[in-house]
Parts: sequence; structure tokens; C-alpha cells
Amino acid sequence: MQENSIASSPLGSPLKVKDVAAALGVDVSTVYVAVRTGLIASFRVGAGRGTIRIPRSAFQQYLADRGIPVEELGVEL
Repeated sequence: MQENSIASSPLGSPLKVKDVAAALGVDVSTVYVAVRTGLIASFRVGAGRGTIRIPRSAFQQYLADRGIPVEELGVEL
């Protein structure tokens, strides 16, 4: 059984799109849409197009804005 990567990530480190998608139980494309439309704040890391990272505080804000209790997701933020 695979361990939830958000729970095993060091606290304070930014989250990957796939980790946020797994926590919410949605497809990664849904998270990319939320990032592109500004619903979830993010930044890019690396050369070229890079990869998207989501600050934990931005994910917490996204959850709070929608009334989603963090406890129900089973992740540490």
C-alpha cells in the first residue's frame, strides 16, 4: 500500500500537483485548472516550463474557502 505523499513530505515543503489531487480525490487535470484559474496559488520550479508547486498555506486557504475540513483529508498541513 502506498503512503500518502503529503503526510510523508516535510512540513513546510511545497506540494506537488499530484499530491494535492490525491488528497482531494480528484484528477490532476482538475488541480491544474484550479491553478490556471487562480483558485490555488502556485509557483514554478526549474528551467523551461518547470514544474508547479503549491505552497501548503495556499492549499490550506483553498480548503478553508470551500469549507473542507483538513481532518477529513487525512493529511498534515
